[in-house]
Amino acid sequence: MGDGFLFYFLIFCLGAICGSFLNVCIFRLPQGQSVVSPRSFCPYCRRPIAWFDNIPLLSFLLLRGRSRCCRQAIPWRYPLVETLSGILAVASVYRFGLTPLALLYFIFLAALLVITFIDLDHQIIPDEVSLPGILVGLLAAALRTDLSLRDAFLGAIVGGGILWLVAVGYQRLTGREGMGGGDIKLLAMIGAFLGWRAIPFIILLSALVGSLVGILFMLAKGKASGRLAIPYGPFLALAAVLWVFWGEKIILFYLTTF
Repeated sequence: MGDGFLFYFLIFCLGAICGSFLNVCIFRLPQGQSVVSPRSFCPYCRRPIAWFDNIPLLSFLLLRGRSRCCRQAIPWRYPLVETLSGILAVASVYRFGLTPLALLYFIFLAALLVITFIDLDHQIIPDEVSLPGILVGLLAAALRTDLSLRDAFLGAIVGGGILWLVAVGYQRLTGREGMGGGDIKLLAMIGAFLGWRAIPFIILLSALVGSLVGILFMLAKGKASGRLAIPYGPFLALAAVLWVFWGEKIILFYLTTF
């Protein structure tokens, strides 16, 4: 039991380290900056961050949530992303074992994490993540035993195609843009990784959760009109995560219950 705890603790630490890089992506990609250079710097005073102040989670605790150089508050998003990345790493290894498939799914989930926080902050989904993600998903399918290249290709086509038809239909009916191209490319990426069979589940669940959250937001804000801008990407990402770990069980539960 002790060895198992140490093993998963190590996996969590590796995931949190990856989460530190994901924070760089979340901060820099919307600004069109390189995620490789320059080295990490304070977003307030732009001074470089020393390595001992850049240790995932630990540095945040030791610094008591404030930058050493200018004493500005460090956003809670940074330790949150590192923690979520660590949890997703552990979940991937626990679900798929210490295998290349676990690494592939972690890369996919990490991309969803970046997309989620960028979409929440800026209401955009960067092509720098979704388009390479489609390609990686298709290339990986050529080597996978659990998903064929045909299913991955159909997943990308069906996923992107359905949302494209929805976007075009909504715009023609209302004269307004209701869904951005980023959501279309995101679902194409999800389909490339998970296959076409996952698409109906992801669309239905994301629409259901998104609608419920939208209603709660409107009630909280006191807005009676339905024109409230809520990013759809995080709901697609959440549904994809649920499919990765519990999709088959959820479908089985639904079929046996209803």
